[in-house]
Amino acid sequence: MTRHTARKPFGTVRTRLTLLYTGLFLVTSTILLTVVNLLLTSAVESRVSSIAEDFPLFGEFPPGAPGAPELLVRPKVVDAVNTLPGAVLQYQWTVSAIVIAVLTVVSVVAGWWLAGRMLSPLRHITATAHRLSLSNLHERIALAGPRDELTDLADTFDAMLERLERSVDSQRRFIANAAHELRTPLAVQRAAIQIGLEDPLPGRLVPVREKLLTANRRTERLIDSLLLLAQAEHGLDGMEPVALDSLIRQTVEETAADGVVMGVVITVDTRPVVVAGDPVLLGRLLTNLLQNAVRYNRPGGTVHVGLTATGVLTVRNTGPEVPAERIAELFQPFRRLHSRTRTADGAGLGLSIVLSIARAHRADLTARPNPGGGLELTVRFPVRTGTEPGDHRAP
Repeated sequence: MTRHTARKPFGTVRTRLTLLYTGLFLVTSTILLTVVNLLLTSAVESRVSSIAEDFPLFGEFPPGAPGAPELLVRPKVVDAVNTLPGAVLQYQWTVSAIVIAVLTVVSVVAGWWLAGRMLSPLRHITATAHRLSLSNLHERIALAGPRDELTDLADTFDAMLERLERSVDSQRRFIANAAHELRTPLAVQRAAIQIGLEDPLPGRLVPVREKLLTANRRTERLIDSLLLLAQAEHGLDGMEPVALDSLIRQTVEETAADGVVMGVVITVDTRPVVVAGDPVLLGRLLTNLLQNAVRYNRPGGTVHVGLTATGVLTVRNTGPEVPAERIAELFQPFRRLHSRTRTADGAGLGLSIVLSIARAHRADLTARPNPGGGLELTVRFPVRTGTEPGDHRAP
């Protein structure tokens, strides 16, 4: 089950790096300009003081006095010199504030661009990781560029994918060999029981023969279910367009022909939908959902199968009440609720197989109890053009 938590403000690495770059720029530039302005203040005041000391008679002669400089505007010049430091410093601080504001905007833009350039290899790695599944483990990141931490990360990820691919191939070969080695002895046993214990039999051997055949069939169903579960959990080897609505109608007809309905009324309401997947596995998914809805129903109950144009499959049935807090147990292998085990059929793998097949098709499976009893199972398939990964979760 994959959970997607809400992204917090400033949660992306790119945003945090941009804020870090901008913050460092603001701190350093503010310190720099403050120091420069303070030093300039000290230098200007010192220079004005030295000018006053160099001209001690400046401004002491009244106009027209003997020996006075021929400057009738001497008092205004004195005022201008005295106010010069404040004017210069005020101008300097104003210009500094404007420069800091402009450069802050520039630093945000430059920091965002630089962070994007630095993180682009990570986006490539993340996109590849999202795209990979058990059906395309042969793909690699193959990140190009100078040797650094990011290329080391990509190479490590590629090496892990290679080991995983070898492991999956080994398990697939094991499943194929196990299918042959397990089914063949069971088929031989069934033939020996049916042929070797043919009628006429002594009365005491007839129930023994039936018990052996029943145990043999249940073992075969269990092995088939386990192998199918393992195949679904290891992904799809290939995908093709599947008309899901036609497959639903075919599954309903086969279920009725096999005598599984047992008086339960099945209604079907489908819209034409094409999904990408394995038709055999999708057929097994539908069969398990339908048989589960029929088998765990009440006499004279109903089953409704619906399919919307957006690829939402719903199977809803009547039946015993299921506590909402225990629904997750239904999707665990060999786990069934006490109220749902009044049958000798199956081994508790039906919904586990449904969940694995749904995940292999990037579908979202949910379940909820119906008011008054029964379950509503919903499978949301990505439509044929929707190849994006969904939120694979079990209820």
